[in-house]
Amino acid sequence: MGSDGVRLGGDLMDVTMAMRRLVRRTLRGATPLPDLRPAQVELMLVVDRNPGVSVAAAARELRLADNSVSTLVNQLVRAGMLRRETDPDDRRAARLELTEAARRRIADWRDRRARLVGARLEELSDEDRASIAAALPALRRLLARLAEPADDGRPAATSAHPSSDRGEA
Repeated sequence: MGSDGVRLGGDLMDVTMAMRRLVRRTLRGATPLPDLRPAQVELMLVVDRNPGVSVAAAARELRLADNSVSTLVNQLVRAGMLRRETDPDDRRAARLELTEAARRRIADWRDRRARLVGARLEELSDEDRASIAAALPALRRLLARLAEPADDGRPAATSAHPSSDRGEA
């Protein structure tokens, strides 16, 4: 890979990480609910995308050990964010579902995040907004490529999904 790709990759990650961190911190102060750790939020988002997902499947998607995800599940069940239900086909397995409180929290977070960023986007020039909008399809393709196995057959470094958000919920 050329140095231009490495430089662009570094710049892109720096900007996106700083933006996510700033949005998360800005919104965190206005959240009346207790803070959730990023790993808990990631698990909730996996369950949101895959209702009824098993602990093992969630662990594979998050690229975490099953026991680590089990610990997160227990924490989220106690917090009233997840329900663990017995799989009717395999009584030893659990299926995960978001509670209504978790669904509302995720929806509220996404709405507040979109309003915050949207308000700041409105302050930019028409040209800047058009440039950002034009970059979104390429960024989605990049996200999909990052989720694919590397050329050497190794698994992708992280689970990626176009609607994924690793911030607060």
